[in-house]
Amino acid sequence: MDYVEAIAYLHSLTDYETKRVRRYTPEAFNLGRIERLLEAAGNPHRDFRSVHVAGTKGKGSTAAMIEACVREAGYRTALYTSPHLHTFRERIRVGGEKIGRGEVVALVQELRPLVERMPELTTFEVITAMGFLHFARADVEVAVVEVGLGGRLDATNVLSPEVAVITSISLDHTYLLGDTLGEIAGEKGGIIKTGIPTVSAPQRAEAIQTLEAISLRRDSRLVEVCRDWDYDVGPADNEGQSFSVRRISNGGSPLDGEYWIPLLGRHQLENAATAVATLGILRDTGFDLPLETVERGLRGVQWPGRMEILSQDPLVLVDCAHNPYSARTLRDALEEWFPDRGWVMVFGASADKDIAGMLKALVPISEYTIVTRADHPRAMAPIELADVVADVGGGAEVSLNVSKSLDRALAMMDPDNGLLATGSIFLVADLREAWARHTGCPLPENDGD
Repeated sequence: MDYVEAIAYLHSLTDYETKRVRRYTPEAFNLGRIERLLEAAGNPHRDFRSVHVAGTKGKGSTAAMIEACVREAGYRTALYTSPHLHTFRERIRVGGEKIGRGEVVALVQELRPLVERMPELTTFEVITAMGFLHFARADVEVAVVEVGLGGRLDATNVLSPEVAVITSISLDHTYLLGDTLGEIAGEKGGIIKTGIPTVSAPQRAEAIQTLEAISLRRDSRLVEVCRDWDYDVGPADNEGQSFSVRRISNGGSPLDGEYWIPLLGRHQLENAATAVATLGILRDTGFDLPLETVERGLRGVQWPGRMEILSQDPLVLVDCAHNPYSARTLRDALEEWFPDRGWVMVFGASADKDIAGMLKALVPISEYTIVTRADHPRAMAPIELADVVADVGGGAEVSLNVSKSLDRALAMMDPDNGLLATGSIFLVADLREAWARHTGCPLPENDGD
C-alpha cells in the first residue's frame, strides 16, 4: 500500500464527508464503534491531555489559536481538525507539522485488520483513531481536538479533556442537528463532561440557556466570554488586528493584556478571546502559560482560507463562509475592512447547505457573480446555483470549474473591484490552487497531495 492507496482505502469506508448524511442518530453516529476500535488499538486517547472544541463557526480558528499558544509555551502539542484545505495530512499535526505520508500509510495498514472486523466503522472514526494513535506515539502532552460534526455523537467525544470549548453556535446542518438554536446547542453541548470546565464564546440567548442548563446538570463550571471574560477592539489593517482581553471575575488574570492576531474580521477577536479564556483555565489546572508566550502564539497563528487576502493588487480575498450566519459575518467584515469596495464574487457551495440564505447575504455586495463548483462530490451544480441566485434577486454567470471562474472574474474586475471567492472550504481550496497556478507561486500549505 502506498499513500494514494491508503487515502483511497479510508474513503472506501462509510464517508459522510463525501455524501449527504441521512440521519444524525446513535445508529448512524455511534460512539460504541470508535470506543471498540480505540480499545483494540490500546486506548491511545488516554495517553495525552486534551482540549475539545465544538461549535458552528470559528472552532477551527479557535483550536489553532489555542494550540499555537500552548506550543509556544514549550509543550509538545497536537492539533486535530477537519476537513482539510489542501492535503489530508493537515488534519493530524504534531508540533505544528503535518503527519508524514509514510506515517499515514503505516497507521492505515496497522488499523486495517481491526477495521475489517468492524465493517460499520466510518471514515471519520478511523481517521480519528489514526490521529490519536499518532499523538500517543509522538509523546504529545496536550492535543487540541476539533469536533467533526455536532458534538454529542461525534467520534472525538470519547475524550475526557482538560476543558471543553464551544464557539459560536448558529443554524447549520439543521436537517441533522435540529431546527432551533436550542436543539443545535444541545448537540454541541454534548461535549460538556461532568466536573470538567467549559468555555463558551458569546452566544445568542437560546443557545447559552441550553449550554447553561447542560453545565448545571453535569456540574461543569461554565466560563462565558462577555460575562466572565471581556475583550476590546483595537486598531486593525490588512495585516491583522489588535485587541485587549481581561478576566472580569476573580480579580483579573495574568493573561489580561494586549494582543495582536494576523487574522481579519472582528469575529476572529471573539474566537481569540475564547482561546485566551481557555488558556486561563489551562493555567488554573497547572499549565505554565505566561502572557508573553500567549502573545507570541496568537501573533504567529496561521489559519488559511478564512478572510484571507491572496493579493493586494488586484485584491483577491477568500473565505470559507459555509452557512447564512458566516456569510453575514463575512459581509459585515468586508464592509468594515473595505468600505465602498465593489466585489466580483466567485461562489460555490455544497448541495446540503442553506444556499439561499448565504446568497441573500452576499449577492447585494456583489457587482458580478460567477457560480461554479469545486472538485467535490457534494458540490451543487453551477446551473442550479444560478437558479438560486435568481431566486434571491440577482443574476449569475455559470462557469464549469474554478480555474475558469478565476480567469473570468479577473477579466470582469475594474480597479475599484475586489475578487471574493466563498461558499465552501472546497471552493476556497480550489481557488487558492488556481491562484497559485495563475501567479506561478506555489502555496506553502499545498505540498502535492
